[in-house]
This record gives sequence, structure tokens and C-alpha cells, in this order.
Amino acid sequence: MQTIFRFIFISLFLITNNTEGNCQNNSNQPEYFTVRGSVREAETYEPIAKASIQVNGGKYTVTGYDGNFKINVKIGDQLMISHKEFQTVYHTIKSDDRLLIEVEQQKPQPSSKYLRKQNIIEFNQLIDSADTYLKTDAERSVQFITDALEKSTSQSQNAEAYLTLADLYMHLNQYDLAIANYRIALQNVNANATKLKLAKAFLADGQYQNALNTLQNIAETNLNNYQKIEYYETLGDVYLKLKNQKRAITNYEDGLSVAKTTNIQAKVTDLNSKLAQAYNAGGDVQKAKKLFNNSLNLAERQSKKRGVEEKVKVAEFNSENKNYEGEIQLRKQVVEEVKQIEKDSVVENSSPITPQKQNYKIGDALTKQGRFEDAILYYDESIEEADKREDLEVKKDAQRRKVDIYKNLGEFDKAKIAFEEFMVTVDSLYIRKQQQITQSSRLARSIEESRLRVKSLENDRELNQRNYEIAEIRTKNQEIIIYSLIGGLALLLIAAYFMYKYIKQQRLANNLLALKSLRSQMNPHFIFNALNSVNSFIALNDERTANKYLSDFSFLMRAVLENSEEDFIPLQKEIELLELYTKLEHFRFKDKFDYSIIIDESINVEDYEIPPMLLQPYIENAVWHGLRYKSEKGILKIEIKKKSENEISIAIIDDGVGRERSKSLKTDNQKKHNSKGLSNIKKRIKILNDMYKDKVDVTISDYQNAEDVGTKVEVTLKKD
Repeated sequence: MQTIFRFIFISLFLITNNTEGNCQNNSNQPEYFTVRGSVREAETYEPIAKASIQVNGGKYTVTGYDGNFKINVKIGDQLMISHKEFQTVYHTIKSDDRLLIEVEQQKPQPSSKYLRKQNIIEFNQLIDSADTYLKTDAERSVQFITDALEKSTSQSQNAEAYLTLADLYMHLNQYDLAIANYRIALQNVNANATKLKLAKAFLADGQYQNALNTLQNIAETNLNNYQKIEYYETLGDVYLKLKNQKRAITNYEDGLSVAKTTNIQAKVTDLNSKLAQAYNAGGDVQKAKKLFNNSLNLAERQSKKRGVEEKVKVAEFNSENKNYEGEIQLRKQVVEEVKQIEKDSVVENSSPITPQKQNYKIGDALTKQGRFEDAILYYDESIEEADKREDLEVKKDAQRRKVDIYKNLGEFDKAKIAFEEFMVTVDSLYIRKQQQITQSSRLARSIEESRLRVKSLENDRELNQRNYEIAEIRTKNQEIIIYSLIGGLALLLIAAYFMYKYIKQQRLANNLLALKSLRSQMNPHFIFNALNSVNSFIALNDERTANKYLSDFSFLMRAVLENSEEDFIPLQKEIELLELYTKLEHFRFKDKFDYSIIIDESINVEDYEIPPMLLQPYIENAVWHGLRYKSEKGILKIEIKKKSENEISIAIIDDGVGRERSKSLKTDNQKKHNSKGLSNIKKRIKILNDMYKDKVDVTISDYQNAEDVGTKVEVTLKKD
């Protein structure tokens, strides 16, 4: 039974982390080394001091008085050597040999027209480089986009840079970030092509109504022919997701009409295929079959690979309609044709046309027909192909199917052997996923650093623009000062006002950044503790109860993540989350405590807001460090009472062992671990009170005079 629970937990963990694995590009870590070099003048050989040395990965140093420098790099990095006395030089790292950079003295200052032209050229080169690395090296692509934003001098260039960044996030399946950057691009330039991409991002993120609203705000008459096809196609996709097959078919047909008129054959094929899917979803199987035949013929004329991809779609259609023989025949053709395609190009494991996936699907179709012996042969073919291509996902699924078939046939010895092989694959896949998660986390940190740098660039640009405007005002008013002392004093007052306003804005920005940093620490802390609870519960209970617990936990996680970007949320929503969290903890420790949540009827909870995740750590401490150590059953109470006309108090009370005794009961390992939950809450409250004028107050004290003194946490909350 423990083995089965182990399998269930590993499977759930792999499914949860599957999308995170998509973000990583290569499991091999780059090898860094320190390179030494010097910068000197080409004609006189004089060393150049204080020259700026910057790596495209973000590292930075300057040359010493002797022109020497050293910096940490990897093969392929590009060094940018710049100084006011010479034109910027670029050098690509090819080995760890010492570098000698010779530069020429700065020529006469070029004209502003020439500088603008060069700036545009450099910007375009950086954007092109970002596009080149977009699907192969996300970290480098983000760096090029950041560098491009530094060169940007217009709203159109800003829009292009943010559009490229959004495309990168779409490739990484980080649709929320893609949406945010598409919106920034639209703020700079209101372009229909960007709106279409924004609608597709909403669609991919499951925000179907937002996708529909975005499309409906596009003026169809302003679109070119290809954009019209994409417009109708995306509308059809949205309506299909909304289960409105009739509207989906109408839009697909409108797009198909434009594609035929303009002779865009690739879209003619795609829309025939999507029309077939829409008719099939609406129950008109015969119409869908006819359209799939059309799309299959068109795809085969278009290219060999496109034809194979369409055969896979038709095979799925046959499977849905229980035409297993037709499905098997098509998939066998796909397996043979992929061999021909791979002579000229590589078919990635992520593609739906890989031989291992097709053999697996054939095995499924044979299983549904009851032809178990034949199915095992194709599952073995799938496993063999998956081994060659290192596709552990498909290999795991095929091995699992074999275990099920052997069990159904009563061949338990073979089932046992197959299950052991399956578990070996699961363990290997688990290790790979762990590596992918590590790599993904590193990439996420790098992207976040670049994102903060982009934001800093925007702030610097706004500041420079403001300073430039102030300088212009001062220059113009210097003449007025000669004639009027009053005018001069007015200018000083204006400058002081702007400076005060700027300092106030900077303080607010720093507080917001600190809050975001603390919230980002709170969520991993909470999720880590909650996952430990889930892990322990799965190990101790049956599968059905574990699934129910996981369902409640996933609902809680979704709500927590939705609130993670907010400074305050409605108190009612926080109470609902606390009820769910306390229910989950009580579900696990039924024999340790009972709980109650009491709300004063005179309180209108809709009038109050509270920082998210403020109360949960106190409840967690009450359960884990107080009530859990009691010898008899304890009590956890959450009381919300009216303190004054504009204040309420939220008390979290337990009759556990108390803070001092809890410390003495900790293991040595637990004492080494410094909990960040409560310290982060204190910092958040301090910042929020600074921003919102002492809105929240927290006091912690012993609850009673008894052996188990318990703990009382009282949170005072003010109305807006």
C-alpha cells in the first residue's frame, strides 16, 4: 500500500511541475572562468584607465591605472568595452587566453543625425539577436531586450522591445507575464498585430472573456488580409472554448473565405482542420469527417511534415468516434512517414508526431478493442523508441499501460516485473524533473533580475527626462532672474517642489518593492509547509481521502496565488481562506484540537481590508508549535470583535503548551531553522503602516495561567 501511495505522490508531483520544466532550455550548466586582459591605445600603446568592461550577462568591472582588468565569463559571452575617449568596442569570448584590447582615440563628435541612425541600427541588431535566441536561450534573449531598451529613444522602439519580451514569455508558457508586456507595448503603440497577440495570450491563459473583449475592440476594417484570417481564427478558437460551436464555425468559415480569396494555402488547411473539430464538438460527425478529408489532402500538398501532423489530428478524431481501425491505420502511416521526415530534419520529443507517441496511441486503440497481446507489442515499440530519444514521459505511460494489461490478464508475475521497470522510469523522471526545476528556478531568477533592470531603466529614463525638462526650465529662466529676483525665487520654489515630489515617489516605490519582495518570500514559505502537510497526509491515509485533501489544498493555493500581488484584500476573502486552511489542519490533527471561528454580528466585514497571508502564519504556529505538543485535546479560537467605531480586533487563541515550552520541545535540527514567516509579517506591517498610516497592529501574549499557558495573538485592524 505504501508503494502505491508513493507512486501517487510522485505522479502528482511530476504533473504539478511539468509546466515548469518547459521553461528550461538545457540541462547542462555553463562553465564560467575568470579572464584577464588589458586595454591600451592602438598607436601609442598607452594603457587606458577606468574603461568600462561589461558582459552581456550583466557582470561589470573597470580597468585599473595600468589598463588591466579581470572578469568572470563563459565561452560565447560578449564583452562591451566603453570609455569617453574612444568608441565602444565589442569582443566575443572564445577561450580563457589573456585579452589585449587595442582602441583608437575618439574621432570628432558625430552629428546628431548620425548618432540617431547608429542608435537605430544598434537597437535593431539587439532586437534581432533577441529574436534569434528567443527559443534557444531565454536568458540571453532577455539580456538583449534589456540592452535594446537602453538604446530605445522612441515609443515605437519601446513597443517593439516589450513585444519581443512578451513573445519570449509566451514561448516559456508564462502567459500572465506575456499579457502584462503586450499591454505595455500597446501603451506605447496601439497596433492591431499586438492586440491579436494579446488576445491569443488571454486565450492560452484561460481568460476567454478577456480574449473576446480584446478581439471585439479591434477594428476589422483596419486589418490586412493575413491579420483578418488570424482575427477570425482566434475568434473561432475563443468561441470553441466557450462551448459556442455555432459562433466558432461562423468565424472559422469567415477566415477560410479570406484565406481562399487571398490564396494563403497554409491557413486554408488550418481552418479546414479547425472547422472539422468544431463540427465534431457540435455532434455533426459526418460533416467533420468530410472536412478532415479536405484538410488532410491540403496538408499533404503543403508539405510532408504538415501532412503527417494533420494525419495525427484525423487519427484523434477517429479515436473520439471509436473508429479504432481507421485510427490505427493512420498512426502506422505516421510512424513510417516520420522516418522519412527525420532524414532532413529533427522531430523534437514535444511534437505530437513522434514514433513513441504514435506507437503508444496504437497500443491504446488495440487495448480498447480488447487485443491485449497486440497492444503489448506496440507499447514495447513505444518504450524502445522512447529509450532512443530519452522521452521518459512516454516511456513511463507505456510501461504503466503494460502493468494494467498484465493485471487484467491475470499474469501477475509479468505485471510485477513491468511495475518494477515502471518505477525505475518514474524515479529517473523524478530526478530529471528535479534538475529541470533547479534550472527553471535559476532562469526565473535571471529573468526577474533582468525584469527589474528593465523597470529600473524605465524609471531612469523618466527621471532623466524630468531632469532634462527641469534643466530647460532653469536655462530659460536664468535670463528672467537677471530682470526679476521674484522670478528667480519662484524657480527655486518650483525646483524644491519637484525634488520633494520625486523623493516622496522614490520612497513609495522603495516601499512597494520591499513589499513585493516580502510577499515573494511568504508564498514559498507557506507552500513549502503546506506541501509537507500534504506529503505526510498522503503517506498516512487512503487514496480517496488524499484526493479530497489535495482538491481543497489546490483551491487554497489558487486563492493564495491570486492574492499574492495585492497589498490588501477584503476581510471576507481572508476569512474564507482561513476557514479552508484551518479545516485542512484540523483534518490532519483531529485528535489534537477543535476549532471555532466567531464573528461579531455587529461587524460589517465588507468595510475592512487586510494584508493577505497575515493571519495564516499565526494559526500555523498555534497548531504546529502549541496544540500539537499537548497531551490532551486543545482548543483553537478565532474571534473577530468590534473594538471601536472604526476598529476591530482579530484574536487567534490557543491553549497549547505556550511559546517558551514549545522552544524547549524542539529538536536540535528545528532550533537551527530560523522561521521567516513571523519576521516577514513584522516587516510587512511596518511598511504598510508607514504607507497607510498605522492601519494594522499586532500583539502577542500568553493566554492563561495554567500549565499549558497557550498563546493569544491580537490583530487590530482599522477601517479605511
